Amino acid sequence: MSDSKAAVPKAVDFSYFGGAESLTEGRSPRRTTVVSPTPQDDGETHVAPPQDPSDFLWIMTEEPHRSRRMAIMKAHPEVTKLMGHEPLTKYVVFGVVSLQLLVAYWLRNTSPWSPIFCVCVYIIGATANHNLFLAIHEITHNLAFKGIKANKALAVFANLPIGVPYCAAFKRYHLEHHKYLGEDGIDTDLPTQLELICLNNVLGKVFFATFQIFFYALRPGFVRTQQPTQWHLVNLIVQLVFDYILVKTCGVRPLIYLLASSFFAGSLHPLAGHFIAEHYVWDGLSQETYSYYGPLNLLAYNVGYHNEHHDFPSVAWTRLPALRALAPEFYDTIPSHPSWPMVTVNFIRDPEVGIFARVKRPMKDRSANRTASDAKAGCAKRDDSESDECKE
Repeated sequence: MSDSKAAVPKAVDFSYFGGAESLTEGRSPRRTTVVSPTPQDDGETHVAPPQDPSDFLWIMTEEPHRSRRMAIMKAHPEVTKLMGHEPLTKYVVFGVVSLQLLVAYWLRNTSPWSPIFCVCVYIIGATANHNLFLAIHEITHNLAFKGIKANKALAVFANLPIGVPYCAAFKRYHLEHHKYLGEDGIDTDLPTQLELICLNNVLGKVFFATFQIFFYALRPGFVRTQQPTQWHLVNLIVQLVFDYILVKTCGVRPLIYLLASSFFAGSLHPLAGHFIAEHYVWDGLSQETYSYYGPLNLLAYNVGYHNEHHDFPSVAWTRLPALRALAPEFYDTIPSHPSWPMVTVNFIRDPEVGIFARVKRPMKDRSANRTASDAKAGCAKRDDSESDECKE
């Protein structure tokens, strides 16, 4: 056989063979999976060429969750029975907060540079604080209690081991993330143009994945400043008083433990893969929300059921698997991630995904003089998880 015949064609799709031998050879392998393949997506091939890495994926279509929610409610009207708060949440929060405080107290005489301190921070502390991040996410949708104030009070309590006031600011930003998904200048979950310019390479992605907790904490203030409310003040005062009492009674090391736990919870930690997994686009798809159905959901309030969550924010974490089981024709045909840790690895090593791999929509021109009746009508049409914004 001649050399020319034995040569591999340049147009070969290496995704069929588990990926190329190097990042510069051929296409990357398929990163997502489909439970029930369709003619449009067999779960094996790339459906489109790689995205242009010099800019975000700009689209003009409406975010998909509203229309899918309406379709599911039409096909399965019984879905409304899954909506409502989950009493179990408050007990889980109390248990995790207690665990963190006990470990912090136990380490009060241990050097922060000792192996036992570091192991506790990464394995126990980061996992627990990530769980509390997601508890606050759940509480933000008013899914722990029926009353809004009770939910806010629980969020402030869940915030204590995190070490810095976080829950009050997160609430407004996150509800906007749901309502204005992908909208440039409003959805602060989106990377900025500066991040695209500075971090759009392997080293930049390593930096982003390592310090992403700071990006999510600081970016909203630069993109869309909030007007402080009394709950921002309560969150700030309660957290500062807690930190002061902790340091005065037990020394600074317990606080170091809690702060380090928060850092690693949003760094190179298995659970932190969900930050990238949820809304970065993969495999040439324009799909902007991805679910994950693996075992790490047990530690993360089932936040991996992310398409389900965005479709029905008023369905509590314990009932998201039931939502998926109720409407498999809607969810099993959508590509999902098989692994959160591998999402982080592939995000860093795969040139076809990076800071640029986010769906963005231009900011809509909204009138600032909306009448009170218009506002009331808008609130009536929203998912009940957003209703507290209307009541404040």
